[in-house]
Amino acid sequence: MKTIVSNQIAVMPETLSSDSTLEGRTVIVMGPRGTLWRNFGHIHVEFSLLGKKERFRVDIWWKSRKELATVRTTYSHVQNKIKGVTQGFHDNTRPVFVHSPINVVIQENGSLVEIRNFLGEKYIGRVQLRTDVACLVNPQRK
Repeated sequence: MKTIVSNQIAVMPETLSSDSTLEGRTVIVMGPRGTLWRNFGHIHVEFSLLGKKERFRVDIWWKSRKELATVRTTYSHVQNKIKGVTQGFHDNTRPVFVHSPINVVIQENGSLVEIRNFLGEKYIGRVQLRTDVACLVNPQRK
């Protein structure tokens, strides 16, 4: 049995720029912390901005139960982008080992992370961080 229409409506915060747009199935969200965009061309949903860009709606028409899940998925992706450009994103990670010790070293003022002795390997993994990413070591943790 197919559902005629299913939708999700998101309220756009006032802190978002009025330049946030929809171009087909590409969503562009602009806010005080930058610009994020994503192309949903592979998912057959309909996007629309309601009012004066106050609300964002995702619609899907005549789909089965399995395909209806894409509405909530795309809605959540857009909500995460809105949260990213308004509040930002913060994540605390910590290397943990049980048997093989791992050494993580931050180099070049936090722009390069080196992972040594991962699973006993001699290879030194190096990750160059983006310019807008901050990486630091908490001196209170061991």
